[in-house]
Amino acid sequence: MVVESVPMVQLLGPGDRLLKTVEREHPSVSVLARGNELTFRGTEQEVAAAQQLVDELLELARRGIPVEPEQVSRSAKLLATPGAPAPAQVLGEAIVSSRGKTIRPKTLGQKRYVDAIDEHTITFGIGPAGTGKTYLAMAKAVQALQRKEITRLILTRPAVEAGERLGFLPGTLNDKIDPYLRPLFDALQEMLDPDLVVKLMATNVVEVAPLAYMRGRTLNDAFVILDEAQNTTPEQMKMFLTRLGFGSKMVVTGDITQIDLPDGASGLKHASSVLGKVEDVHFAQLTSEDVVRHTLVGEIVNAYTAWDAQQQRASSERSRRGGTHGNQRRNQR
Repeated sequence: MVVESVPMVQLLGPGDRLLKTVEREHPSVSVLARGNELTFRGTEQEVAAAQQLVDELLELARRGIPVEPEQVSRSAKLLATPGAPAPAQVLGEAIVSSRGKTIRPKTLGQKRYVDAIDEHTITFGIGPAGTGKTYLAMAKAVQALQRKEITRLILTRPAVEAGERLGFLPGTLNDKIDPYLRPLFDALQEMLDPDLVVKLMATNVVEVAPLAYMRGRTLNDAFVILDEAQNTTPEQMKMFLTRLGFGSKMVVTGDITQIDLPDGASGLKHASSVLGKVEDVHFAQLTSEDVVRHTLVGEIVNAYTAWDAQQQRASSERSRRGGTHGNQRRNQR
């Protein structure tokens, strides 16, 4: 394979680490680089797969997308997924750029989530920590604001965390609210200049507020994000969704495995049961495959998911045995 229109150093990476990642993805293939030519050695099928992967990396590089080992692994996973779009199509979509950083979907699940936000009025992003649910929603909101598709950006979340109550926290109301809204501030300031964020908030173009502040309002021409929605009650979720006005979009994000409500009656779980067949409402399910934090995060998510499933099976088995023993005692009487 002769590499053209892309500097070899961009494809090889420091210390040839990108080619080494290609070889890790295809262990039976060795890749030798000489000048601008790559030679592949291995079985015909594996060599073809490795060449296809390199072709996709070249396409990313031609589009000006920095190629890192993570992109190599994600591209290999996409190529191995039946029916998946080309890696360059998934990893090459730029949502918003700021201060030299471009935000893009990094997995097939994230790509489908971002597309769903474009195509639907209300989108639910449900999945474990690290899957980019809130971050990508924020990026789409900033994009809509920059394109003047909306006039306001509203970010909200319920003030419920791990059993703490606002009334028991020290300080003023703003001091009490700040810890709950800080993650939204942080994400926003990564995507926009901090001085611009202050100016937009001063003019109410950007509003960050607790969920309780949404009651009684109609939100027109706005992009509204409800974060940590697993900690809403069904009543709060209904209240929030009915704030929808003309020309607006809503994105609701949450992780149903991290419910902090005392009774566990989550508005997010309830909404997925009630609204599943409502037109223009979409539920995007993200999984551990979409975790883009440290690779260990995905393994942690899978371990907890397996443990929860095991506990649920054990509980069901105990209930079944209890019911069988109860019937036996009644029959004996």
